Amino acid sequence: MPVGVLLVVSFAVMVAGSFVFTNAIEWVGVRLGLGHGAVGSVLAAVGAIVGAPFLLATLAMAMCAVAAFAFRARRGTARLRPDRQATARDLRVFLCALPVAIVLGLVHVPALRYAGAAVLVAAYVVFVWRTIARARQEDDTEEPPSLYFDTTKDDPPNTFQLLAQTLVGLAMLVGAAELFVTSIERLAHGFGVDELVLTLVIAPLATELPETINSVTWIRQAKDTLALGNITGAMVFQSMLPVAFGLVFTDWQLTAPALLAMLAALVGAGLSLLVLQGARSARVLVIGCWAGLYLAAIVSIIAVA
Repeated sequence: MPVGVLLVVSFAVMVAGSFVFTNAIEWVGVRLGLGHGAVGSVLAAVGAIVGAPFLLATLAMAMCAVAAFAFRARRGTARLRPDRQATARDLRVFLCALPVAIVLGLVHVPALRYAGAAVLVAAYVVFVWRTIARARQEDDTEEPPSLYFDTTKDDPPNTFQLLAQTLVGLAMLVGAAELFVTSIERLAHGFGVDELVLTLVIAPLATELPETINSVTWIRQAKDTLALGNITGAMVFQSMLPVAFGLVFTDWQLTAPALLAMLAALVGAGLSLLVLQGARSARVLVIGCWAGLYLAAIVSIIAVA
């Protein structure tokens, strides 16, 4: 099958999977008594275990802002209106955690790496615990649309229906992402793209594109806390647990392309925090900065690879 057709099919399945998964994960949050902040920052975010945080901190943020503008008639506003306190908290944690990974990647002291890994794991456990505890206190849960797998539509879905839809949605996202990245790799190899570029630029599309589509789905439904928490929660997760794993089981020597990607992530997160604290809609200039930062990082990575 032609690569172009595979790309279109995989993207379509990914979008369909995002509708199935986001609907199911909202019901999981309701069943567990969690608010939108916890569902986005903890439950949905764990779906992205590996990948490049700079994609989420730049391109994904830009896509959320564009989605808010595109669906402004349905939403009633072009502004992003998440729980500002929860989203800002995620961004601040990320802005503290990622520099730790960068510093430890520059000093090359094994004892410090192990200590840093322990601190990051402990910090993430505290982050999850406090996020869930705060969400239950705020009690901002609301019943989502009927579960697709609930054929009766007259009562809350049972556990089997809930688990089945969650797993099917997740399988659609993972399968479509794998097909998507395989197609991209075929194109990249056809153009003679370096393996390092595949790792830092193309591979993250498979892990972060489903995450971003999930957020766009929630933006369309005016569930901005879920949408932004999905992205910022994934950023926190990636800057802690995967980094801790790398600190323990690798020599954690960061290359120039990796440093560029991490620095771009920090700048993108900092810009997101400024926009959030300013309580303003993400205007064209800010969207351009996010997208431009992502493209500049890619060009720089290719140049130094």
